[in-house]
Amino acid sequence: MNGYSFLSVVRQALNGHKGWPVVWRSPEPKKNYDVVIVGAGGHGLATAYYLAKNHFIKNIAVLEKGWLGGGNTGRNTQITRSNYFWPQSAAFFDHSLKLYEHLGQELNFNVMLSQRGMLTLAHSLHELEGMRRWANAIKINDIDAEVLTPIEVKKLVPLIDLNCRFPIRGGFIQHRGGISRHDAVAWGYARAASAYGVDIIQQCEVTAFNISSGRVTGVHTTRGTIGADKISIAVAGHTSELARMADFRVPVTSMALQAMVSEPIKPCLNTVVMSPIIHMYASQSDRGELVFGGGADLYNSYAQRGGIPLLQENIAALLELFPAFSRLRLMRQWAGIVDITPDTSPLMGLTPVQNLYISGGWGTGGYKAIPAGGETMAYTIANDQPHPLIEDFGLERFESGALIDEGAASGVAH
Repeated sequence: MNGYSFLSVVRQALNGHKGWPVVWRSPEPKKNYDVVIVGAGGHGLATAYYLAKNHFIKNIAVLEKGWLGGGNTGRNTQITRSNYFWPQSAAFFDHSLKLYEHLGQELNFNVMLSQRGMLTLAHSLHELEGMRRWANAIKINDIDAEVLTPIEVKKLVPLIDLNCRFPIRGGFIQHRGGISRHDAVAWGYARAASAYGVDIIQQCEVTAFNISSGRVTGVHTTRGTIGADKISIAVAGHTSELARMADFRVPVTSMALQAMVSEPIKPCLNTVVMSPIIHMYASQSDRGELVFGGGADLYNSYAQRGGIPLLQENIAALLELFPAFSRLRLMRQWAGIVDITPDTSPLMGLTPVQNLYISGGWGTGGYKAIPAGGETMAYTIANDQPHPLIEDFGLERFESGALIDEGAASGVAH
């Protein structure tokens, strides 16, 4: 892999930027692979990268029915944080955030990580007391958290209206939280995986699995049949559809989660702000756009657009906290398909089909989990047993009742 550097940028600029190499290869699919990963989003690409880098498995194909990063990875609000309540979630997501902190250097690709802080607002004394307990639990899990007074909130976010319909009583912040560039994360992993020899095959939809005697042996695709010793599913909102093809069920509900951006303005919001009660979260991108969203649509859907009523509610929620933004134009809106489990924690690990693995059920937390999700799934696939960080996230918890309820940590109700 040719490294990016200041000298290479200068050299290419002097040459009219005509000599840049292809970022990743686009080969024809081979007949057989050691591992096939279905889904070329962040999790699928990261899994392929860590399989090649950490476990020396190079004969890998990543199959994508559309284009690389065109699913949920490219349709989210870019938030990276680890302020989760339960020890299993805290350990996993903080490991992911630590990987994010060095990801640009590891991949030699600028993922634009900006650790500007993740502020969660409290609108009643009861809610503030709950957040104090939440923050204490986070600190017990060795993750940074600080409770703020209304004056401290106002100092951090001058444009916020403390006396909105639900007056702000304080909140807590994870200073290491923030945002990064979702496209850059996908492209960086794709480039690094391709350099290790991973085949990234776009416009290649999986239509069926080959299963013999309870063991998966390959996939049927729109570009032919491909054999594989092991297969991993990493398709976000379509997890239940792929599971159905393999003749087992997963407890997920798929629905559209909208996000939207305003026209660009000068820097004015230097942290990520979230309000569970007013039901919105917002940040400002490096281009100056306000990026914000709220609750998921109230019906099951695979549409990547969402509905107008929720769009209006999200805008109203933003203006409730930031009246100064009322004159901005809305530039564009989109939706991702979130697959939400009963306890809002992911599904990771083995499946009832031998040599078929799953990474799904991420709900609204998939983007921030990409590095750890890829690393732990690579370990799981290579060793045919769950990585220690994801042992409690398997399908069997829904039979035993050992749920990991992270509904509050999802940010807003979904």
